[in-house]
Amino acid sequence: MTLVSDTHDAHGAVYRDRGGRQVVDHYGKPERVGKAVRNVVGAIEMGYGILTVRGEDRVEFVDNAVSNRVPDEDGQGVYALLLDPQGGIETDMYVYNAAERLLVFLPPERAEAVAEDWASKVFIQDVTIEDVSADLAVFGIHGPKSTEKVASVLGGPGAPEKPLSFVRGSMVDAGVTVIASDAPLGEEGYEVVCAADDAEAVLDTLINRGLNAPPFGYRTWDALATEAGTPLFEYELAGTVPNVLGLRNALDFEKGCYVGQEVVSRVENQGRPSRRLVGLDLDGLADATAAIDGDADPEGYDAVLPASGAAVFDGDEAVGEVTRAAVGPDAGDPIALALVQFDAALDGPTVRVDGEEVAATRVALPFPSVDGSARSARLPTYPDER
Repeated sequence: MTLVSDTHDAHGAVYRDRGGRQVVDHYGKPERVGKAVRNVVGAIEMGYGILTVRGEDRVEFVDNAVSNRVPDEDGQGVYALLLDPQGGIETDMYVYNAAERLLVFLPPERAEAVAEDWASKVFIQDVTIEDVSADLAVFGIHGPKSTEKVASVLGGPGAPEKPLSFVRGSMVDAGVTVIASDAPLGEEGYEVVCAADDAEAVLDTLINRGLNAPPFGYRTWDALATEAGTPLFEYELAGTVPNVLGLRNALDFEKGCYVGQEVVSRVENQGRPSRRLVGLDLDGLADATAAIDGDADPEGYDAVLPASGAAVFDGDEAVGEVTRAAVGPDAGDPIALALVQFDAALDGPTVRVDGEEVAATRVALPFPSVDGSARSARLPTYPDER
């Protein structure tokens, strides 16, 4: 269950399950608050699973397991992947060097399995792994005014500047850690970490003190991340080879061996993957989505938009499938992300929705309507674009 249900309930939260954890889906006005995040700032409780890794060999141990180089300096973090032997993504994660421990943020459904797997691989190393998901709360602050928001309530140092670096300070009477995000929503952003006992007070501070930051849920998060061109674990990453998603920020091609590295390196050396992630404007659904008041009936879009797995056609040929679709909060238009054959022309693509072919247009990522305050570090990058 969420750590701050009283605060969420007071704002009219509707919940959903995310990997066995209850998170806020929306507060009844996901479109309106999405525009607020794009224009000003908003706050969300993040549904992470959280591990700590302690011991003298902690950095080396995790570095040997993941696709990116784990920092050995306190106050720094990295985005990384855990792969299977075939190169498929088992999970993504953020790894932060927090002095005597590493903090690992990952999808909640993967926390227990990763903790057990890593513990089974500890032999003579000085390493201990613990699931602390119930002990810490993490809140995201995103939007072009997020720096101003954090500055208005953070006691101690100024907000960190380098993506995935962090500082320690206080909010009200609570100790907090403030992390500069890597802009998954295409906006400046931060994550605020605190003890679970302080979660209610910290969230109230983030929402109501200094510059107000209206709360938003994962329905808005998913839509904003779609606009920003950010692949997410539950939709695009799970089981996919990272080259297919252009996730170069998660890969260090110079570091030592890790599970799945041979596949990643082979695809890199071949020059291109088999598929790529693209953006689609769902032109043929514009009238249908415009007829729905997404604030009054946010679930109404679910019956109109293509489901995950909907076929994408280039002429008469099926060339891929939709991974997720949304009505973009910025422009209010129906959009989708899709995994398609790498060399598909997509001159006049269509998407199958309820047995019918709906017209679409391929667009560059991030979606052209988004003129955000930052670019997502996960924005796909491919060999023919570098």
